[in-house]
Amino acid sequence: MVQDYKQLKIWKRGFDLAVKIYKLTAKYPNHEKYNLTSQLRRAATSISSNIAEGASKHTTQDFQRFLYQAYASLKEVESLLLLSKELKYVLVRDFEVLAKEIDELARMIYRFIEVIKRA
Repeated sequence: MVQDYKQLKIWKRGFDLAVKIYKLTAKYPNHEKYNLTSQLRRAATSISSNIAEGASKHTTQDFQRFLYQAYASLKEVESLLLLSKELKYVLVRDFEVLAKEIDELARMIYRFIEVIKRA
């Protein structure tokens, strides 16, 4: 479908978000290593991974399905960050920066889905 997924802005933004999540969760308490830290990292990694996998599919419908999965993973990250904020693992200002990035990426993914639906 797409020759090089690494050229997609949504992939780049999703990848960058995953890097930020890994750095952020490195500061989480050790007792969260196999719980919240692991879940948050898997969800964050899933965003760009689903975009990359979908871009390699042969049909627009398959690509859309993977984009919806990436969007769902993004919303999972958002929910887990809300929990992290409530548990005081994330500073409010850091949460707000990430929340803004998540909102922007969510809009980008949704717009991209709409564009390829019409293609």
